[in-house]
Amino acid sequence: MDGRSGRSRNPYELTDESPVYVISVAAQLSGLHPQTLRQYDRLGLVSPDRTPGRGRRYSARDIELLRTVQQLSQDEGINLAGIKRIIELENQVAALQQRVAELSSAVEGAAAVLQQREAQVHASYRRDLVPYQDVQQASALVVWRPKRSE
Repeated sequence: MDGRSGRSRNPYELTDESPVYVISVAAQLSGLHPQTLRQYDRLGLVSPDRTPGRGRRYSARDIELLRTVQQLSQDEGINLAGIKRIIELENQVAALQQRVAELSSAVEGAAAVLQQREAQVHASYRRDLVPYQDVQQASALVVWRPKRSE
């Protein structure tokens, strides 16, 4: 199982989430100092995977997130607490979008089953029966109320 995505995958297949870069390489790829990466990890902005010896291993997705944090901080002037909140909200939106997709798929599946069952019911109708049609008749309703004593 992949710890971040929850899916089973080939352990030798490299994805954007494969933790392969040591901190020095991640620092070079992101254009940041290794100490900055350690600080971001302590603050919970970018949390890389860890080796059994507790060494940090960054993925391509982590590198992209490091670049985003740097861009928000340098170009947009957002402080690190604000950046952390932005990242949390973006992660929450992504999780909600995934959940909406799952629920939409489930609703579509349920609708297909319902249509199939409805078709089975219609197919089971006896053809010798005549459908009932309501005949409109004029009718009146009179309500009697006794006079009140004053």
